[in-house]
Amino acid sequence: MADLTVPYCGVKFPNPLILPSGIAQEIPADHERAIKAGAGGITTKSLTIEPREGNPLPRIAKYEQGFLNSVGLRGPGLVKGKSLIKEFLKTSPVPVIVSVFATKVKDFERFAQELCPLNPQLFELNLSCPNVDDDMGKALGLGCESSATAVSAVKKIAGKVPVLAKLTPNVPNIAEVARACEDAGADGIVAINTAGPGMLIDISRRKPILGAKRGGVSGPAIKPIAVRCVYDIYEAVKIPIIGMGGVSTWEDVIEMMMAGATLVGVGSATYFKGYGVYQEIKQGLIAYMEKEGINNLKELVGVAH
Repeated sequence: MADLTVPYCGVKFPNPLILPSGIAQEIPADHERAIKAGAGGITTKSLTIEPREGNPLPRIAKYEQGFLNSVGLRGPGLVKGKSLIKEFLKTSPVPVIVSVFATKVKDFERFAQELCPLNPQLFELNLSCPNVDDDMGKALGLGCESSATAVSAVKKIAGKVPVLAKLTPNVPNIAEVARACEDAGADGIVAINTAGPGMLIDISRRKPILGAKRGGVSGPAIKPIAVRCVYDIYEAVKIPIIGMGGVSTWEDVIEMMMAGATLVGVGSATYFKGYGVYQEIKQGLIAYMEKEGINNLKELVGVAH
């Protein structure tokens, strides 16, 4: 019988489908919806040190091939966020990846000091948010040295909690950044964050649609970029990858795993398909595995190389 369980960094996931950071806004209500719908793991919305109201409305714009996202890391900040995450970790029946964003290494260190003692299954360093450069500084994931410095600093504090580096596609060579993170001690790589930023203009108003004008590009349009990035990273590192970006069908999941992903994020698809997309994909995966005589999904990881 087809087995959808997947081990990742020593953590057992009931299936390979992960809710990426930023899709569910409220902890725990929105995250629990994804769990009930069948997600195999949850990534919490990236926390910032201070509370943030986010970017001006509207923050999401749909277009034919996907979405522009300019939420701008809206969230409760570290103090309240820590309390919410602590309670969520107690009740979640699936592994939880706690995600944090900062543009200063000292802030990442503070996150690790405050949150790793809560023993999340995994700890994600969001080095790559494209929507807050103007007010928070440049994302550390834009450079090998800055990414490695952040990872190394957190690893010294994280203890037994595996540390993941979430990377942006907006670099000349994402594989080099991933390798630098691995050399600095990262236990896994998450790729990719949204591409862009991009812009859509309302021709009747003659103005950009988004309140912040620019937003990260997500949805099916970026899937070929995500697949290529995962493929390149797989050839550069030995640590496991969570692949994401435009995944909306079981075929997309297989493709991402063949490129080198062990787990696969399904995010923006929940906007246009609803949370039922998780069950739909799982059923497709089981049917594919039974048809192909595949007993375990690990047989697919990296086979396109």
